[in-house]
Amino acid sequence: MKLANISFGRLRLTPPKILSLGFILLIAVGTILLYLPASSTGERLSFIDALFMATSATCVTGLAVVDTGTQLTVFGQVVLLVLFQFGGLGFVTMATLITLVLNKRISLKDRLLLQESMNQNSMQGIVKLIRRVLIYSLVIQLSGAAVFAARFMMEMPAGKAVYYGFFHSVSIFNNAGFDLFGDLHGPFSGITRFVEDPIVNITSMLLIFLGGIGFIVLSDIIDFPKRKRLTLHSKVVLSTSAALILIGALIFFWLELNSTLKPLHAGGKIMASFLQAITPRSGGVTTIDIPLLRESTQFLMILLMFIGAAPGSTGGGIKVTTFAILVSTAVARLRKKEDIVMFRHRISKDTVYRAITMTLLSLMLIVIATMLLSVTESADFLTVLFEAVSAFGTSGITMGLTPELTTAGKLLVIILMFVGRTGPLTLAYALKPKKSKELYRYPEGNITIG
Repeated sequence: MKLANISFGRLRLTPPKILSLGFILLIAVGTILLYLPASSTGERLSFIDALFMATSATCVTGLAVVDTGTQLTVFGQVVLLVLFQFGGLGFVTMATLITLVLNKRISLKDRLLLQESMNQNSMQGIVKLIRRVLIYSLVIQLSGAAVFAARFMMEMPAGKAVYYGFFHSVSIFNNAGFDLFGDLHGPFSGITRFVEDPIVNITSMLLIFLGGIGFIVLSDIIDFPKRKRLTLHSKVVLSTSAALILIGALIFFWLELNSTLKPLHAGGKIMASFLQAITPRSGGVTTIDIPLLRESTQFLMILLMFIGAAPGSTGGGIKVTTFAILVSTAVARLRKKEDIVMFRHRISKDTVYRAITMTLLSLMLIVIATMLLSVTESADFLTVLFEAVSAFGTSGITMGLTPELTTAGKLLVIILMFVGRTGPLTLAYALKPKKSKELYRYPEGNITIG
């Protein structure tokens, strides 16, 4: 995608640089607010813990070094809520909302930023899409909040139930994964007490799915009755997401049937399997204690976390479209086909190169981070790998390592969360030097593969 430069005085900033700087600014403001004594119920957070929590919220990850429900005040919780709302929808999108409310004109600079933040190939119709994103998000989150509030009223006062419903709906839709149930069921308990609750499970799965497929796909689905067709992007996202959820749920059910799922009734087994198949792709909430799972199941979740959600969504990972292109490329090569075809459309070589580059950069980052975390942390390799992939995929699931991280480990995970949210390619574009024109080409050479 060709990106235009934007001038600010003597500075020339590309949209990726502005997006990256915007996330850094949000994290900085969040860190300062969480560092205040008013954010903590007891002794105030250390600066590194405040930075970690602010990064986790802004990057909609959900990894927490302190329990949100017991160690943060209502002020601290609201700070987190604002951060993962801005982080999930994107600070550029939220700034556009303010501009639209004030009836201000959307400039070319703003449209370029919106194009980059929504992973669009052109600026055509971008403001209309943003309006829809904001409306869809509001309707979905308020609907989820109403359902949660009605359910939570069965076990807490109405005012608290409404607050809990709103907080968890926003958190789960934005794939942030923060919860407040430590206040009721013990620190870091999550929603494990609701493992057989159909209302909490089904609502959570729908919120994660709708937040994870991307706003472009949501808009396409709503337009389907009029247009009677879906774009190629939507077809790939929906088909790949459905396949990953179904296959993931079946494998989880098979692996854990005689283990963690054994005490549950039939409906509970099915709900737990599907939620645990959906949530690794950036959801962050679980109804099963992850450390109790078999190692094979934990590794399955690592793979799902690495793939992540869809482009232009609240989720992370390499994205389902990248995974779909890699699989299609491998199939095409095995069949000796020249073109990579998906739904009767040929995929450009530039798109394939981007997918391969994204995957390789992500793998390299995870490998390096895992090696470093293995040095800084006293934990087994699978636990460290799980933590690294969860941070990069902004999944927010942990095997219990997050609260025990050393200062060096926290800094490493902070970097992983930031890169996972902004995207390796976006960050690479932001940091790359000025492009120089190639004046010549080298002769083609042959290298033996395999």
